[in-house]
Amino acid sequence: MTQHPDLPDARSLGADLRALRKSRGITLSWLAERLGRSVGWLSQVERDMSAPSVGDLRHIAAALDVPISMLFGHAAAPAEEAGYVVRRGARRRLGSGEGGLIEELLSPDLTDDFEMVHSTFAPRSRAGEVIRRDTQEVGFMISGRLDLWIEGRTFTVGPGDSFRIRGEAHEWVNPYDEAAVAIWVIAPPTY
Repeated sequence: MTQHPDLPDARSLGADLRALRKSRGITLSWLAERLGRSVGWLSQVERDMSAPSVGDLRHIAAALDVPISMLFGHAAAPAEEAGYVVRRGARRRLGSGEGGLIEELLSPDLTDDFEMVHSTFAPRSRAGEVIRRDTQEVGFMISGRLDLWIEGRTFTVGPGDSFRIRGEAHEWVNPYDEAAVAIWVIAPPTY
């Protein structure tokens, strides 16, 4: 099997998606229509020629009736570290980086009541949509600045600042010329 470039697992994301789809007796046409995408795009995803966004993965997971975490690879860790330590080079990258957001899973797995994510927001990027999830989230800014809109209130946060979102509608914007980096803790896990 071809290894997906963003996922350190020996099995590729495309192969996992194809296996899940076929095991449910779902055709490419049916899934593509359900996702509002072309058959060609979905075929490219299954052949690891195109990387879906996190939003795409959420829709795919819902259509296949699986938790989204099933769609992300697992880095091989030494036996004594497995489930305890995630090395910098072994983080699972979440999504495709579309829209200027690159996320990496810091948690060893998604079996806890929360997940921890390293998020890098490219300069001049934005969420592109209002986000509302049934979660509690806390973020801590490592570097850069980020503008947050949380349930009608606007905040600018920078290095050392933290924030909380409790299921409220929110959106992020990085209108600045420098990348912003934050650590997010999300409960329950959404990936």
